[in-house]
Amino acid sequence: MKRLFSIVSLLVLSTFSAQTWATEDQYIQKFAKYAVEEMEKYKIPASITLAQGLLETGGGQSRLAQEGKNHFGIKCKEDWTGKTMKHTDDAPNECFRVYDDPRQSYEDHSIFLSTRKYYTNLFNLDMKDYKAWAYGLKKAGYATNPRYASILIGKIERYRLYEYDNTNSKEVLYAVLKMYPDLKDDRTFMAQLEPSKMTVKKSKDPVTVEVPYKQTSYAQQQKRVERIKTKAEILNSILIKSHPNEGLKYIVIPEDTTVKFIANKFKISESRLAKWNELDSDVLKKNDIVFLESKNSAGNTATYTAGSGEDMHDIAQKFGIKLNKLYAKNRMDEGQKPSAGQLIYLIDKKPRN
Repeated sequence: MKRLFSIVSLLVLSTFSAQTWATEDQYIQKFAKYAVEEMEKYKIPASITLAQGLLETGGGQSRLAQEGKNHFGIKCKEDWTGKTMKHTDDAPNECFRVYDDPRQSYEDHSIFLSTRKYYTNLFNLDMKDYKAWAYGLKKAGYATNPRYASILIGKIERYRLYEYDNTNSKEVLYAVLKMYPDLKDDRTFMAQLEPSKMTVKKSKDPVTVEVPYKQTSYAQQQKRVERIKTKAEILNSILIKSHPNEGLKYIVIPEDTTVKFIANKFKISESRLAKWNELDSDVLKKNDIVFLESKNSAGNTATYTAGSGEDMHDIAQKFGIKLNKLYAKNRMDEGQKPSAGQLIYLIDKKPRN
């Protein structure tokens, strides 16, 4: 019976640690090839396509990307006859396109831009001028966020996506390898470069992960397995979100867990997570907001009225602001708590009395 529980837990916990495109770097490694292929066919800069994909999907973590393989948030529109899914975006339960493969989403994005009259002027721009393309997309109404162009440019320059504007579909994987030299140890990636030289080894027998055993009834032990399974599935379903404060990447904790678990899941060091989120404990509670990158020095709205029981850390996490900056803006001492109804300044410094 113990062996049975071990097998069940192996199946459950194998999905517990699995995470596709856990970081934006991994997303780039996976989809740079598609972006370059589309650049060759439709003359859209690969850097722009990749940056849009990163932003729209939160690095591949959005529900649309994972369930609908929709990487660009393209809605159904009147001419779409394929599969669809409902998703709340600008309005509740909007209709979005569903694809069988992410490559189809990449091509549909290219077709969408190249066949809509709003984007005609984009194709008069220099294909290697990613800044002009970013501002051109914003001007054409691709997104409502007033900082959309600067966010795209920020991602392009942070990850040097402009390098992919200078390659082609036959050499793009070598460009990826140059950007990420550690991929030389990734057999799956290297097999794409030299398929004839690579052989795939059969995997060894899986390592058994045991459910902690207690002398108890079968029914009780079965319930214990189900509890572990449920928590594993919940935590494995965490999706990266894009914060209104300049698209910062963050998650909402769906079940009590630890900083260590989140760090391992998203391939970020525990010390960085703790620093970025001003954490003084390894414990993360359900509904906690956790940022996966450094927060900003200001918010995206001028002020906020503190609610009953809220502290400054709660507000800092809600608006994606560094805690020390929030204290300074409001002329408060570290550790000081706001009173219910207090006006909290998020962008400018509180005026002196």
